[in-house]
Amino acid sequence: MTEPTHEEAHGEALGSRLNWLRAAVLGANDGIVSTAGIVVGVAGATQSRSALLTAGLAGLLAGSMSMAAGEYVSVSTQRDSEMAALAVEKRELREQPEAELQELTTLLEDRGLSHEVAREAAEQLTARDPLRAHARVELGIDPEDLTNPWHAAWASFLAFTVGALLPLLAIVLPPPGWRLGVTVVSVLAALVLTGWTSARLGAADPKRAVLRNVVGGALAMGVTYAAGSLLSAAGV
Repeated sequence: MTEPTHEEAHGEALGSRLNWLRAAVLGANDGIVSTAGIVVGVAGATQSRSALLTAGLAGLLAGSMSMAAGEYVSVSTQRDSEMAALAVEKRELREQPEAELQELTTLLEDRGLSHEVAREAAEQLTARDPLRAHARVELGIDPEDLTNPWHAAWASFLAFTVGALLPLLAIVLPPPGWRLGVTVVSVLAALVLTGWTSARLGAADPKRAVLRNVVGGALAMGVTYAAGSLLSAAGV
């Protein structure tokens, strides 16, 4: 018989890891599309490398900081809610332990256990760590692994930056006649990769995800390039 592999990720650990990976891929995707839209739009108006570099860097920094700040605020709010819920649970366990034990028993019964087994499991879990038992079963929270807003902010900042570097480098490194073509091809290829990866992580159909990604990115670049070209033609 094959021995079980205990290093393999299971349950909440695996789900949390996949969520972080998916968030990183989507953050990189945002960096690719938004920065590509900016530099391609500027390329529609001018071929100046300094203008393209300035616009691309501005978009990269603004986007990465915005993503980091937004993620920090969002996750901080989630953490505050988790801590508030845990505080309520602590008070209830202190003031009405028997009612909380019965509530835990009922919750375990709702998950398919018989009353006797649910009662015994609830008593054992309460004897070990009542707060953790109620937090995980009742609230879906692990009090020892609360969301960290700083981790989320840095992850979003780095993911967006990595994605944004691709169109930025693609637009400023080639000679003028190649810049637009190299950027468009590079961006679309990257969007194929991020679309496929996000779909695989979410167990979805890669073809539809890739198509949505590519069409959205191409549309963004087409619209901004047209806008830049119109502004250039108007002498703005």
